Order: sequence, then C-alpha cells, then structure tokens
Amino acid sequence: DRFDLVQFARVVKDAGLYLMLRIGPFVAAEWNFGGVPAWLHYIPGTVFRTNNEPFKSHMKSFTTKIVDMMKKERFFASQGGHIILAQIENEYGYYQQAYGAGGKAYAMWAGSMALAQNTGVPWIMCQQYDVPDHVINTCNSFYCDQFKPNLPTQPKIWTENWPGWFQTFGESNPHRPPEDVAFSVARFFGKGGSVQNYYVYHGGTNFDRTAGGPFITTSYDYDAPIDEYGLKRFPKWAHLKELHKSIKLCEHSLLFGNSTLLSLGPQQEADVYTDHSGGCVAFLANIDSEKDKVVTFRNRQYDLPAWSVSILPDCKNVVFNTAKVRSQTLMVDMVPETLQASKPDQWSIFTERIGIWDKNDFVRNEFVDHINTTKDSTDYLWHTTSFDVDRNYPASGNHPILNIGSKGHAVHAFLNNMLIGSAYGNGSESSFSVQMPINLKAGKNEIALLSMTVGLKDPIMNGWELALQV
Repeated sequence: DRFDLVQFARVVKDAGLYLMLRIGPFVAAEWNFGGVPAWLHYIPGTVFRTNNEPFKSHMKSFTTKIVDMMKKERFFASQGGHIILAQIENEYGYYQQAYGAGGKAYAMWAGSMALAQNTGVPWIMCQQYDVPDHVINTCNSFYCDQFKPNLPTQPKIWTENWPGWFQTFGESNPHRPPEDVAFSVARFFGKGGSVQNYYVYHGGTNFDRTAGGPFITTSYDYDAPIDEYGLKRFPKWAHLKELHKSIKLCEHSLLFGNSTLLSLGPQQEADVYTDHSGGCVAFLANIDSEKDKVVTFRNRQYDLPAWSVSILPDCKNVVFNTAKVRSQTLMVDMVPETLQASKPDQWSIFTERIGIWDKNDFVRNEFVDHINTTKDSTDYLWHTTSFDVDRNYPASGNHPILNIGSKGHAVHAFLNNMLIGSAYGNGSESSFSVQMPINLKAGKNEIALLSMTVGLKDPIMNGWELALQV
C-alpha cells in the first residue's frame, strides 16, 4: 500500500539504508496542492504557511502524529533506528518575504515546534536562512558547493541534488548529463559537504490525481539514475556508482582531515585534505566550462577536462574524473507486444451526456470559481446556458464569436451537443483566452463549457481562483 508510511520506513530499514524523514506537511514535490489537503483551505480563518493559528494547529497535529508513529516503531536513530534526520516545512525561504513579519514568525515557530518533538535526531529546514539555532538549514539546487549553513558548527547538507527535472505537458523531456551530476557531487564533497541526497534517485509515477502543477505529467521519471520503471539508466547510474566508490576511498581524510584550498590556475583549484595519520586526499577542479586544462599539483601534471573534477584518494593517482564516462550507454525503447486474449474481445460503450445531468447541479447568473465549487473532488465542472435565437438571425450573414477567458487550466466548448473547440494554458501560465466563431440555429441554442483542472499549484497565502469568463 503506497499510503503506508510505517511499512515504507520498514522497507528502507530492511534494505540497510538510512532514512531522512521529510515531514512537511507542505512538501511541494510537484504534488497536487503541494501535498496539503484541499479541505484545509475551508477551515475558517486559515491562511497557509504563515503565523496563523488554525494552520499552525493542524500542522503541529500532523507533525506530532508522524513523529509518534515513528517513535512507536523505534525508527529514530536515538532509539537505535535508521532515521538520522527529520525535516519540517520545505523551501519556505522562496516565499517567506511575501508574508512579511508573519513569515519570519512562522519559520521560527516551525523550527521550535519541530525541536519540541524530542526525536533525538537533528532537524533540518531546506532553503531556509533564518531558523532557530539548533535547526540546520540546508541547500536544494543543481549545485551546492558554495552553500554554507548559518552556523560554522553545523554540517553542510544538500537535501536535493536534482539529477534531472520534472516534465510538464507540451514540453520536451528534461535531461541532465551524468557528467554534470557527478561534477556537482564531487565539488560538494570537495568543499566540505557532509550529506548529499539525490532528488530523485528513483523515478516514479503520479497515480490518480496526485500530480501537481499545473500541467505536470503523470510520469515523474525525472531523468533519474533509476527510471520510472525501476530500470537502471545508463550511463548515469553506472557513472554515479563509480563516483560514490571513489568518494568512499577518501572517507578517512574527509572525516578527520583538515582542508586547504590551492589555486592551480585562473579557473582551476585543488581542495586538499590531510589527516594526522598521513592520509591525503585531493579534488582537482577545472570550473572552466569550455576549455580543457593541464595543471601541476605536487610536482605532477594532470589533464583536467572542461567542467570536471578529478579525485585523488592518495593525492597522487586519479581514480575518477567526472567528465570521463566509462560506462556503456544503453537506450531503452518501448516495444509494443501483442497479447493473446484469454477470451474473445467484448467491448462495452458508454456515451456520456454533454452538459449537466447529475443531481449536483445549481443555477447561478454568473460563472463560479472551479475549485471552490468542486473542492478538488474532481477535475471537471460543467457550465451550461441556453438561449433562443430569432429565426431571421443573423440578417447580415455574420456569425457571432464566443470569447472565453479563464484563469486555468483548460476548457472544452460545446454548442448544441457538438464540440466546437478546446483551449488550455501551460506550466508557465495557466490562464488563457480563446475566440471561437459559432453558428447558431433558429430557436433554442445551448452552450456547454467543460472546465478542467490539471493539478493544483502550491498554496501561497490563501488564494486560489480558477474561473471562466465568457
């Protein structure tokens, strides 16, 4: 069951992995409405993600519920378990300024509330720059080597390294080269990184109506090292595997050594770690994105391809360079397969009526907001109207224009039970407008508009509006 958090945590434990528990409850994650349930919007007086008592009350209840579930199973590291970090909120730093003083107060409250849960493991807040002293702020980005936590005594944590990107309808499939992913990881650990997490390492699928957006596809493959179907993506998976093995060879000096930064050229440098046992590790970097370079380090010459890092676990021998992919490249194609039916095909056809035919109909003299009407229980809302046309119309021979404007996300237009056009926004701009010439007939005419949502965007403040205008 994909809703069983305890079972998921148990599977992670059985696999011998550590778990970073990112509670939220706002999670973003390209999830419908950022993972927040739509019913919370209708709690009187609720304003999302600010110093608002109704929202904070529900957030605290949810957080406590999740923490108690994990404590009961003894999953936290302080109990001998595998949960080593816990996260509250998510990327609030992008939006805090819009909330003013209430935003800052909320961020501080969220961190303090999390600490009061007494999990015995560190709490983190990603992309958040003003947090309580005992909460660790972390980085989400394609590159986090230059990131520094608020306090010098805190570890440098990269919560989300994006190996690709999510896909929206109508856009090309995003791709991030394995060389660039490896470069970002090597630079991070060379610059003193402690924890690095891929978001995501295993692609997946947004089932049902869970995809957020708007216009995020049901596929959440993300160009990840393991794809949506659980298949290893070559060469990305293998290239990162070799990178991880190489960093593992540097473990002792990275953990117990002192670092020194050496200049090897205008855009070339070495991060060197030496420990008391005589161990020495070096990360030689060429951050010139166009030109290969030859550098001298400890009286030896090294070839550094453009935009690459060479890892030297003994400060002498290169075991890995991020730009040199040695793994084979495998292309995965969808191959149709003919299946033999166990019995002759029997098709049933259901023709849905156009317009409103349910008991949930009501009459208004204006268009209503889509989400406030459906309360996110469905993606669809019908608007219908009828009117009479004089038999002599149009006398001039000109036909009227149906003008539709919408704040999102899509609409199908029908005239007298016939589809006359469709329109929709996109991932960057959900609102749209369209003009459709229509041919009216003498007598009664009916226009039916099917308004549609394609995933709800992250909640900001307390506003959402999706309404048609004709």
